[in-house]
Amino acid sequence: MANESGNRFGETAGFIHSYIQEDLKGELNKVHTRFPPEPNGYLHIGHAKAICLNFDIAELYGGKCNLRFDDTNPAKEDTEFVNSIKEDIRWLGFDWEDRLYYASSYFDKMYEYAVVLIKKGKAFVCDMSAEEIKTARGDLVTPGKNSPWRERSVEENLDLFERMKAGEFADGEKTLRAKINMASPNINMRDPVIYKIVHMSHHASGDKWCIYPMYDFAHPVEDAIEGITHSLCTLEFEDHRPLYDWVIREIGINYEIVPRQIEFAKLNLTDTIMGKRYLRNLVETNQVDGWDDPRLCTICGIRRRGYTPRAIRNFCEMIGVAKANSTVDAAQLEYCVREDLKDITPVTMAVLDPVKVVITNYPEGKSELLPVENHPNNEALGSREVEFGREIYIEREDFMENPPKKYFRLSPDKEVRLKGAYFIKCTGFDKDEEGNITTIYAEYDPETKGGNCTTRKVKGTIHWVYAPKAIEAEVNLYENLTITDENSNTILNPDSIKTVKTKLEPSLAGVKPMDRFQFMRLGYFIADSKHCKEDKLVFNRIVSLKSSFKPEKA
Repeated sequence: MANESGNRFGETAGFIHSYIQEDLKGELNKVHTRFPPEPNGYLHIGHAKAICLNFDIAELYGGKCNLRFDDTNPAKEDTEFVNSIKEDIRWLGFDWEDRLYYASSYFDKMYEYAVVLIKKGKAFVCDMSAEEIKTARGDLVTPGKNSPWRERSVEENLDLFERMKAGEFADGEKTLRAKINMASPNINMRDPVIYKIVHMSHHASGDKWCIYPMYDFAHPVEDAIEGITHSLCTLEFEDHRPLYDWVIREIGINYEIVPRQIEFAKLNLTDTIMGKRYLRNLVETNQVDGWDDPRLCTICGIRRRGYTPRAIRNFCEMIGVAKANSTVDAAQLEYCVREDLKDITPVTMAVLDPVKVVITNYPEGKSELLPVENHPNNEALGSREVEFGREIYIEREDFMENPPKKYFRLSPDKEVRLKGAYFIKCTGFDKDEEGNITTIYAEYDPETKGGNCTTRKVKGTIHWVYAPKAIEAEVNLYENLTITDENSNTILNPDSIKTVKTKLEPSLAGVKPMDRFQFMRLGYFIADSKHCKEDKLVFNRIVSLKSSFKPEKA
């Protein structure tokens, strides 16, 4: 019986549901999925889609979802990545309960199955190098060529494989290959390598093994051992499915359920680096501030950026699951973040590019506290008091010496409303030698306290900060990490991060890392989890207030 409580893919994964429901009409009476990451890097937003899909599908049908680490390559894997993946999945709101598994836990069983293939004449030890194997495989129009060692006897293959396991041979000196069909139109079936020699310590099994199964051999075995009913994979594994089926059939694995593989399109985002290899290169060459750099699409990066788990899950639901590859506009993800934050995030005032305003008719040495709501539409967030006095900061762009028509902010002899305070009118300004405005002079109307007036109206309302009590902070503003140059090459954007010195209202002095705010008129911001300290405030802009994405109307 489907349990739709909290499920995100009830209507957006139709073809997957069709397969599952067809299976449930037969002998199958349960649904068991898995999320099987390789611990060779940090997860990114594309993995988030796969996580949501696997866990939500299992929940919908009252089933279970395993977390399994496909740790078959010790050269690239580390416990750091294992721990980060666990943290990311929990952050997204999913729980694998007691179902945590590792491919390395099955190495003994996989070795036994490889021996089974050798004894059946379905696998052989090959002395060809990796490059020679690649060349001999042929291509889509040219059949492959048999290995000179393809017809070794079963006894010789068993002896050589045992000696491979004992560490007698060097890396790359020999491999174990499946014996299938070098003329197969599916290149994956042309005697693929299923074991290789790697003299390297494994993060989980230590130095027990110096031969390791290849992913295409290990993966279907793991699914079968764990009783996975539906193996949800991205489209690049579609051509591997016949090999997975061959492995299960030929090793004679005697389990109740043979996993059914269903492929779906992976997530691609515009102007976003998604490849784990490229992300790893950026980190290891110190071109970014670690795996959690807010400009990256890693889950820890978008978490530090200030995105919320609910926004990510809503985004995955919105884009749905398709059978054909496509690219999603990154603005759609930002839209989901903005929609999630808009009603729950307190609004405060900050000035990113400050210029001082002196209110000449306000008494020197005097200040007052004015009440301001913390959110215009959410009374539960309460209110606060902000201090107001003779000198304040406003945004430089909120003043213009020679404004165009329909400019409703501050300009000479024009009036504007200060949020929660008073109407002020510009009476003059000072410039430096380069023509930059250094100080603005204005007068306030004491009858407009709270920004209200019954005798006249102003169209512009701007934010401000009381200058004597303003606190300083660094604010990071982000653009796309990559851009396209004049030769249509994708390169790193030198302006992907801009750090500005900012003036904040004093109420922000006690913020903690990961506290979120809407800076009035400027966007949503979060106190940086890595660099924000008691003696140094650092904020990251999550998203701006405006969106270029328009959702389709129902």
